[in-house]
Amino acid sequence: MPRARRPGAGPGRGWLLRLVIAFAFAQGAVSMARPAVSYRALALGADETAVGVIAGVYALLPLFAAVPLGRRTDHGRCAPLLPLGVVLISGGCALSGVVSSLPAMAAWSGVMGLGHLCFVIGAQSIVARQSAPAEQDRNFGHFTIGASLGQLGGPIAAGALISGESGALGRTSALALLVSAGVCAVALTSLWRIEHRRTPGSRAMKQPAKVPVTTILGARGVPAGIFISMAVLSSTDILTAYLPVVGEHRGIAPATVGLLLSLRAAATIACRLVMTPMLRLLGRTALLTTSCLLAGLLCAGMVLPVPVPVLAVMLAALGFCLGAGQPLSMTTVVQAAPAEARSTALALRLTGNRLGQAAAPAAAGLIAGTAGAAAPFALLGALLLAAAGLGLRGGRTARATSVPAEPTPVRQPEPTPVRDREQDDSTPLADRNRS
Repeated sequence: MPRARRPGAGPGRGWLLRLVIAFAFAQGAVSMARPAVSYRALALGADETAVGVIAGVYALLPLFAAVPLGRRTDHGRCAPLLPLGVVLISGGCALSGVVSSLPAMAAWSGVMGLGHLCFVIGAQSIVARQSAPAEQDRNFGHFTIGASLGQLGGPIAAGALISGESGALGRTSALALLVSAGVCAVALTSLWRIEHRRTPGSRAMKQPAKVPVTTILGARGVPAGIFISMAVLSSTDILTAYLPVVGEHRGIAPATVGLLLSLRAAATIACRLVMTPMLRLLGRTALLTTSCLLAGLLCAGMVLPVPVPVLAVMLAALGFCLGAGQPLSMTTVVQAAPAEARSTALALRLTGNRLGQAAAPAAAGLIAGTAGAAAPFALLGALLLAAAGLGLRGGRTARATSVPAEPTPVRQPEPTPVRDREQDDSTPLADRNRS
């Protein structure tokens, strides 16, 4: 017997599977390209500070484009952003592998970041629109599995292609960037019938007014969700960009670095596969706080010059702890924001992510240039500990505000018979008979 569809859930979940597949290829290309850009920059003579600047430019263009794209998505379709994002990512990857100057690499890295932003805003908005409220944690968790799959395969492929022997670093890193462009193009094969046309159509008929950004940011839970997401993503981003630099200083081969990054991504996938039972066991506040706290301690511990096997264990534990932050912050922001501005709220969350991606690598580059290549991980530890505190505070605030929310429908005192009689006696007969 066919199961009845819930409103807003859409016809089946095949769209979610296709979206996860497309996201896996797009994210795989980006995860392959990011370390390749770092290695190619090193081959062109960049130091740690220059690597941090190039990694920061990846997030610079999206800082100015996120909110306009979110506004457009709130009042229109989401699906056109997906192929646009794929084209920009592929172009940025390919051209980063062709150019031979650091400023040009930084520019095309920014184009790659803009493409990734377009894809993610469109994809997250589709998940938010086409998921029932009770399914958002699960669907966002499954959606981010696509990102983790890409983060799992991308560094392995980059490590297999890039070689630092006999001065081949520049040539092999350029090859890895060209291959990543082709990998991203494969995502186009899964972008059919992703969006249900009836959903944006019905919203467009209402033509809701634009909600001011200050109102969205003032909604309880939105700032905390943005900061937690920024801290978690900055940690993943700096880890991807700076583990190759740490590997070069500690004599770890690029192939081993790629395996370590993929191990972190595999642990993140494992976390998201078991997120639903963890939520039932711990609750959202405890899960967010505990995962950020442990991740902060593990990031700070990466400053120590530990052997590769110990580093692998630390990265696996770190990946598992980082797995919860992104999907739960998406649900937090979507449920806290006004219904007619959810795409804009997600875009603001991505703006916070890109701000962290722009500022954190630049700060990490300065720290690495003065205190050593592993020092940026101490900065990540502090960010994640602050995120843990915000998650705990946000949970307490939510509980405090939700307690009076249950009895709020205070029943109005029903009119007593005496009051009715007094009113009836003092009213004209014609008015009394109107009821």
